[in-house]
Amino acid sequence: RSLRGGDVAELRLDPAELLRKVPFFEDTPAEEFDKAAAKLRQRTLSAGEAIISQGDRGNTLYLIARGVVRVSRTVNGEEHNLATLMAGDFFGEMSLIDDEPRSAHVIAMENSNLLVLLRDDFQRCLEDNPRMALGLLRALTKRLRLADSKIGGLVLLDVTGRVARLLLEMADENDGVVISRKVTHHQIAQMIGSSRETVSRTMRTLAEENLIEVAGKTITVRDREAMESTAGLR
Repeated sequence: RSLRGGDVAELRLDPAELLRKVPFFEDTPAEEFDKAAAKLRQRTLSAGEAIISQGDRGNTLYLIARGVVRVSRTVNGEEHNLATLMAGDFFGEMSLIDDEPRSAHVIAMENSNLLVLLRDDFQRCLEDNPRMALGLLRALTKRLRLADSKIGGLVLLDVTGRVARLLLEMADENDGVVISRKVTHHQIAQMIGSSRETVSRTMRTLAEENLIEVAGKTITVRDREAMESTAGLR
C-alpha cells in the first residue's frame, strides 16, 4: 500500500528490513514483528514538502526509508530547529502515546521515502509485546539526553561551537573522522539556528585552521581534540 505525496519515484522497500533498524522493534518476537511489518504503508515526498504540522492531531508513526527530514517548533512566531533525522530514524510516536496534538513541524529536506504505521496498529503492537514498550522507553530516553545536550549547546556555544559540535555528531555516525552524510551549508544553518553565510564563513575558518578538511562534498575531521575543545566537549 502507498500514500503518495509529490513526484518522487516510489522505491521498492522491504518493510521488515526497515523495521529492524528501529530500536524499539529489536526484541520483538518474530510473529509480532511480521504482523507490524505487514501493516506499514509507503509514502513518498518531495524536498520541502510538509509531513507533520505543529498542533495537528496525530495518528501515525513514521519510519524514514530514504532521505532527510527536519524537525522544528514555532515559538512566539519564530521557528526553531530541533533535529535532523535520516534513514533508519523514526518520528511521530509522541502523539500516538499521549493523544496530544503534534508538538513540532516535520519537513522533508530532500526527496524522501517514508513508511507509516497507524495508531491502532502501533498501540496493538505495544499491548501484545511488552519488550517493544521497554525498547520504546529506551529510545525516548536517548532522545531526551540528546535534546538536553543540544539545548546546552544552543545556550552556551557561539556559532563556531555549534558548527563544530554538529560536525562531530555527524562524524560519529560513521567512523568519527569522515562525515558520510552529504549536507549543504544551508542545511547546517537550519540545524544550528544560524544563517548560511555565517556557516560558510565558519566552515572556511575551521578549514584554514586545519580542524577540518573539505574536499568536494566530503568533510573530514582532521583535529578531533581541537574540534571537541571548540564544541565545548573538553
